[in-house]
Amino acid sequence: MTTPQMIRTALTDLTGVAHPVVQTGMGWVAGAKLVSATANAGALGILASATMTYDELEKAIIETKERTDKPFGVNLRADAGDAVERSELLIKHGVKVASFALAPKEALIKRLKDAGIVVIPSIGAVKHAEKVASWGADAVMIQGGEGGGHTGAVPTSILLPSVVSSVDIPVIAAGGFSDGRGLAAALAYGAVGVGMGTRFLLTSDSSVPEAIKRRYLEFGLDGTVVTTKADGMPHRLLRTEFVEGLENTNIITNLPATLKRSLQFKKMSGLSWPALVKDMFAMKKATGRSWAQMSQAANTPILLKQGLVEGDLAAGMLASGQVVGVINDLPSCEELVDRVVREAAERLDALGGLLVR
Repeated sequence: MTTPQMIRTALTDLTGVAHPVVQTGMGWVAGAKLVSATANAGALGILASATMTYDELEKAIIETKERTDKPFGVNLRADAGDAVERSELLIKHGVKVASFALAPKEALIKRLKDAGIVVIPSIGAVKHAEKVASWGADAVMIQGGEGGGHTGAVPTSILLPSVVSSVDIPVIAAGGFSDGRGLAAALAYGAVGVGMGTRFLLTSDSSVPEAIKRRYLEFGLDGTVVTTKADGMPHRLLRTEFVEGLENTNIITNLPATLKRSLQFKKMSGLSWPALVKDMFAMKKATGRSWAQMSQAANTPILLKQGLVEGDLAAGMLASGQVVGVINDLPSCEELVDRVVREAAERLDALGGLLVR
């Protein structure tokens, strides 16, 4: 049975979920199974569409709706060539939340909001939060440097209050969260909830191979590294032998493998060469990457697939937040959400007792 609502915030009011907890949209991880399990537990599950074709995304949305009648969201790449078409899929199927990596254009935010969809971009800087707030975003998710995958250098404890003080829309905190203590702390900072990636990846409902999940549990607080050697952008990964080896390469020595992965990505995405080139130009404009960095862009989805889907640590990498060092079990999403919410409520209640009235 889903845990009864204990903490009500602007996030729960906006999205219609019971608990102020978000399972972030992790490529190759956040599919229909994990998202529906999260939704059924009363939290907000987010489908990761960046590693899906258009048809695969529609199929995943339909499957998620078959598995749950609770609200859920879809994470979209704002710089994707078919971002508008994918957004129309959300409208067509009545998806509750549109989550974005990078800032969606003002017109797209308006289109989604007019259709009754809650728009929540993810950002890593105060100026980006201010921009999407001025464009009408309903809320924003910040990710501090502790988070896994592509990440920035500013820790959550500094980025979160900076953004909360700078915008008048709800702020969700991500990067370094795994339990109720973190949720209580985020609420104290002024956030309306927390986003968790690594913690949801390490649940029994996650589709990541069991052996890989067990491998995650072996790493301590020093078990991750931020590298630019995958695709030219800062990326927090588990410090595996493959990643250590990647650190010793350069763009020239890695060129043959990069070209091979680019061909694999084209086949996987189903994009034509013109569409792929258009997508690259859009990504470059949105992210400010150099052409040298863009030439490596296909590395990330392919290497993550080899690690997270195929379980091949000799040829793939595993995105992870630093919080992996304090995780030691694989609960179900229901067990996890229940534990987080109850602990947070207990912490908040105890803190109230410190006040001198």
